[in-house]
Amino acid sequence: MLILGIETSCDETSVAVVQDGRRVLSNVICSQIDIHAKFGGIVPEVASRKHLELIGPAVEEAMRESGIQWQSVDGIAVTHGPGLVGSLLIGVATAKALAYVHKLPLIAINHLEGHIYANFLAHEDIQFPVLNLIVSGGHSDLVLMRGHPQRMMDIPADRPHRHIRVGRARDDAAGEAFDKVARALGLGFPGGPAIDRLAREGNAYAADFPTADLGDSLDFSFSGLKTAVFRRAEGIDSPEKPLSTADLAASFQRAVVHALVEKTFFAAERYRVTTVGMVGGVSANLSLRKAMERRAQETGVRLLIPPVELCTDNAAMIACAGHHHLAAGEESGLEFDTHARWPLGETIA
Repeated sequence: MLILGIETSCDETSVAVVQDGRRVLSNVICSQIDIHAKFGGIVPEVASRKHLELIGPAVEEAMRESGIQWQSVDGIAVTHGPGLVGSLLIGVATAKALAYVHKLPLIAINHLEGHIYANFLAHEDIQFPVLNLIVSGGHSDLVLMRGHPQRMMDIPADRPHRHIRVGRARDDAAGEAFDKVARALGLGFPGGPAIDRLAREGNAYAADFPTADLGDSLDFSFSGLKTAVFRRAEGIDSPEKPLSTADLAASFQRAVVHALVEKTFFAAERYRVTTVGMVGGVSANLSLRKAMERRAQETGVRLLIPPVELCTDNAAMIACAGHHHLAAGEESGLEFDTHARWPLGETIA
């Protein structure tokens, strides 16, 4: 089965062709980072205008690189939320037009589920359930995945939800905190890679920044940590002992990594899960990857992390998710809308 995937939820225009949910024939990604860097963050109107300019050539390039013709395509998958509505509309309108012209089934995909499926492109023999840490600029979620899409007649009545959200960010997501701290430290945008690089030059134990104590909850909170870094950077809490920017970056990153790792493996123990996945843009962070790998080795848990090129937004992961939905007989038609906010799965408080 050949699926064309389209991803335009934020500032990457991406189109991909994936065969049988595993083999990536093309994965064209047009980034807008350089455009938005001068603004210090994503400007929604600028992003949507750039998507409009890039989406047509991206489709042509993805088809050319894949070496296939339209008559060989079995379906189209497109992100329709969560994300920036103006950006999502460009991808969805393009997908609907292509599906209509070529008479192809269209599958609307949740962007967060797409991130989860990045691991199914990179790893084989994945056993369910899988506890997924989805960590990005807009989300820090813990989602328990019970299986692939199934035909309605095959879904057990006692567990209709394939995805269960067991933890979420109560305020700033991890990636959002990285961006805000990087901006405060004068490191520019995007903040995650900038802090990751600079932290390697600093002392991660120079400052002991607090993380929120939420008891037995599996939720995350990074707002207080962010504020503590701001105050230390301004010399409010310890004016007699200023820290270098590298030390601040390293200490902040250590606190974020600690919170993400501890909550994830606490959740894995609570739900007796032996397979943990980490996906999303922040999962490209080197310190976080190493810390997750160490804890997985200590606990005997299988850890799934996509290669760096599949951590950030891309259409291959959307096409992979689309493959599994179409294989289960699911189609979305041409009448669906976009969603700025769209939690994945059933939420457990």
